[in-house]
Amino acid sequence: MKSDLQIAQEAPLRPITDVAAEIGIAPEHLELYGPYKAKVSLEVLDALKDRPQGRYVDVTAINPTPLGEGKTVTTVGLGQALKHIGKNVITCIRQPSLGPVFGIKGGAAGGGYSQVIPMEDFNLHLTGDVHAVTMANNLLAAYIDNHIYQGNDLDIDPHSITWRRVVDLNDRALRNVIVGLGSKLDGVPRESGFDISVASEVMAILALAKDLKDLRARLGRIVIGTNTKGEPVTAEQLKCAGAMAVLMKDAIKPNLMQNLEGGAVFVHAGPFANIAQGNNSVIADEIALKIADYVVTESGFGADMGAEKFMNIKCRASGLKPDAVVIVATVRALKAASGKFEVTPGKPLDERLQTEDLVSLAEGIVNLEKHIENMKRFGVPVIACVNAFPTDTEAEHTFIREKAMQAGADFAVTQRVHPEGGAGGVELAEAVVAACEMPKDFKLLYPDSASIKEKIEAIATQIYGADGVDYLPAAEAKIKLYTDLGYDHLPMCMAKTHLSLSHDPTLKGRPTGWRLPIRDIRASVGAGFLYPLCGDMRTMPGLPKTPAGDSIDLDEHGNVVGLF
Repeated sequence: MKSDLQIAQEAPLRPITDVAAEIGIAPEHLELYGPYKAKVSLEVLDALKDRPQGRYVDVTAINPTPLGEGKTVTTVGLGQALKHIGKNVITCIRQPSLGPVFGIKGGAAGGGYSQVIPMEDFNLHLTGDVHAVTMANNLLAAYIDNHIYQGNDLDIDPHSITWRRVVDLNDRALRNVIVGLGSKLDGVPRESGFDISVASEVMAILALAKDLKDLRARLGRIVIGTNTKGEPVTAEQLKCAGAMAVLMKDAIKPNLMQNLEGGAVFVHAGPFANIAQGNNSVIADEIALKIADYVVTESGFGADMGAEKFMNIKCRASGLKPDAVVIVATVRALKAASGKFEVTPGKPLDERLQTEDLVSLAEGIVNLEKHIENMKRFGVPVIACVNAFPTDTEAEHTFIREKAMQAGADFAVTQRVHPEGGAGGVELAEAVVAACEMPKDFKLLYPDSASIKEKIEAIATQIYGADGVDYLPAAEAKIKLYTDLGYDHLPMCMAKTHLSLSHDPTLKGRPTGWRLPIRDIRASVGAGFLYPLCGDMRTMPGLPKTPAGDSIDLDEHGNVVGLF
């Protein structure tokens, strides 16, 4: 089979104006970035306000291996498959970070014959939204240090500052830095560090804001630390929020692209799912739901991460309610969930992961069963979907589907969109259509009025399966502080590993007999959540020994090669 990049580069591209016209977006609401991508003006919402809302479908997954299990492939393929069976559909996904593109996973446009194109544009810069986030974030960081240098009228406690600089790369050497070194003219020295841009609160705000006015207000509410009295200091007080909003005024507009079969795809925002909420923008979904009969969106990493945050944070903020959830599983990931295999990027897979092994599959199937149980808690129909690999056997697929149905899934299917495109996802599309017609009773896991600890413990015990929660002294202090400041009404955005239901990436399957440690809690008041740190979480990834960027280059004609 050809590489993903070859398939993407050989695909015929429709003018983006044709894609827009097909879904009813008028030319005056398009801002073209060349012939194949465009931004959509937010004014389109006014034109669409009287239209009924389409069906809302979230695609999530079991706990993946570090290689990923084809959730984006399934998302894009489902959009293609729904169009293949005659449905009016729009797919909404996040823009990838350049960190993973050049790091371990490579690009995030899907794969095979279910991709977003132009694939190079999708993975590399697109229309500059991530760079706008980076600039807005770092402008605030510069204002903080300048304010202290210029006399510190707000009496900011330098030791309390939580706002860090960002760059959209995996660069472990920047995790911890000292700023202000040099002469007196170079600023006031203090310890700080860098996060990856997609972990910035500015990115989280972009994904949750309802319009430009809401974006501006949320930027103003960002808390960068406290003064020496322990009172919060905001971006508004630093007089920086307006300038940040100016930098973000174009980034708030969703990007319109297309899949390999010419269907419409909105690409907008890209918050990490193991640190932030891990879902594309509310704005893109709201526009799509007014245009299409079906909107397929995607939540990052496993259902314990992105989908839990989709429900408890994104849907809480937007008021939108999902009609169905698709949980993607692979044979290799479920075998790995047995705990008997180590999957390491850059190293060959264990042969047993690529040959029939029903014993390991039976040991790891508990991971899928738990994710089905979790999604059913939210009162939404669930479709378990096996993303087929060439090395799988029919016996393995049958086993997974049967176990999924026994665990409470409403439908269980196999899809082959990677080699076949939309035609390979017809059974999945038909299951989604049927699921959307089923009765549902969507509910959140906890109310706004619950305490910080009650919210954390609901997620830990009900979603992760922990026996309880242990709070380190720093976390206890933050719980008191944020309760006193009135932030306890906010939802929780748990920061933990995506490789396990627990905080420990080595605990596979469905861990039992463990407690969740919370070492600290941070506030993203502008975004509208608190994020507890579970175990040892990194907000700046590092490059692997053999980065994906090693293979990325230009050929003699100036074409991108090696991107995947």
